Amino acid sequence: MAQKPIEVILTRQLASSLAMPIFIVDDVGALVFYNEPAERVLGMRFEETGEMAAGEWATRWDPVDAAHVPIPPDRLPLMIAVSQRRPAHGEMWLRGLDGTRRTSRRRRFR
Repeated sequence: MAQKPIEVILTRQLASSLAMPIFIVDDVGALVFYNEPAERVLGMRFEETGEMAAGEWATRWDPVDAAHVPIPPDRLPLMIAVSQRRPAHGEMWLRGLDGTRRTSRRRRFR
């Protein structure tokens, strides 16, 4: 595997020590790491999924809005942030790979 940029290495190290879910993507939106709290949200350890392209992660966890309407990949806050280079946020529900549905509201991730 190719060496990662130092920024990714250091950010991954920082994310590993935080108690909140952290997802790290590269400049084209590929998921390059998520920490242990994010593993609980997604229902699977990073070591089991590994890195994945934006098109894969943007649909893998079945993102839906509060009305349970599927959210297209290009409307996901993280994809908006990557593609448009601006902050984006929104409430959504994800289906973890363990089958459990979880919301992006902070109190639900505990």
